[in-house]
Amino acid sequence: MPNPIRIGTRESELALWQANQVKHLLEKEGIATVLVPIKSEGDIDLKTPLYEMGVQGVFTRSLDIALLDNRIDIAVHSMKDVPTQLPQGLEQAAVLKRGPVHDLLVYKNSADFLQQREGVARIATSSIRRKAQWLHRYPNHRIENLRGNVNTRLRKLGEEGWDAAIFAQAGLERIHLRPENSLVLDWMLPAPAQGAILVVSRDEEAVLQACQPLNDEDTALCTRIERDFLRTLLGGCSTPISALAEVEDGDVYFRGQILSLDGKQQADIEKIVPVDRADQLGRLAAGELLDTSGGAIAESIRAAEQAKTQE
Repeated sequence: MPNPIRIGTRESELALWQANQVKHLLEKEGIATVLVPIKSEGDIDLKTPLYEMGVQGVFTRSLDIALLDNRIDIAVHSMKDVPTQLPQGLEQAAVLKRGPVHDLLVYKNSADFLQQREGVARIATSSIRRKAQWLHRYPNHRIENLRGNVNTRLRKLGEEGWDAAIFAQAGLERIHLRPENSLVLDWMLPAPAQGAILVVSRDEEAVLQACQPLNDEDTALCTRIERDFLRTLLGGCSTPISALAEVEDGDVYFRGQILSLDGKQQADIEKIVPVDRADQLGRLAAGELLDTSGGAIAESIRAAEQAKTQE
């Protein structure tokens, strides 16, 4: 390509790390690149809880506009932040090999409160999914709103009178910020596409071809299954929906889950399907869950969202 590929990115340390990964991989393929930092709405408003901001696209909209305005050639995102339906004119160019998928608890003094199911602790997160799963397991705990990039959230945890906060494992480990006083929440099912990095571009053949060597087929398949599950259930990332698909020995192992907003109700599904028959796995698993106990939970979430919009 005659001109450098302009890589759009948010300005946080983690976003720049992700963009630099893409930059490095493209340059290994002999393609010149340049980074173009752009502010997002999600970075500017650090007070409003994400689930009150109409979360869909809150971290991606500014980069989408820059792409469509031809100010950048590709945008790099944490894939879990990206709406399941891309704007018209934009394409999924590549999904990088996935990092750690789990959530991580960073605690302040001691994690002893985890053994006391009847006790009260203050746990910080802005994620409705994490909140619902946590309250399902620890119904007496208090959830505190925590916004900002990972550096800001770690600082706030130190300043506030909270017991702990929940982070994505990949986010903290990628920029070497995981504290010693942390533990992996292997019981907590992650957000669809958590730990994956997505490259988005306009529908331009030269750019799409340049990004193709960066695409990891297993990660692309698993994240598509998870996002199909999300879209078929409710379509929004401001809902307590979790999913994880993993490829092992030619099979896809899938787990999906939906909870009520207060965490009191939970519906789960597990499937094992050969890779060559996994194309519709996310949609089929969501449909099966909706036909059983998940349907009532999804309906209660829709009713709550409609009530909020009518206020």
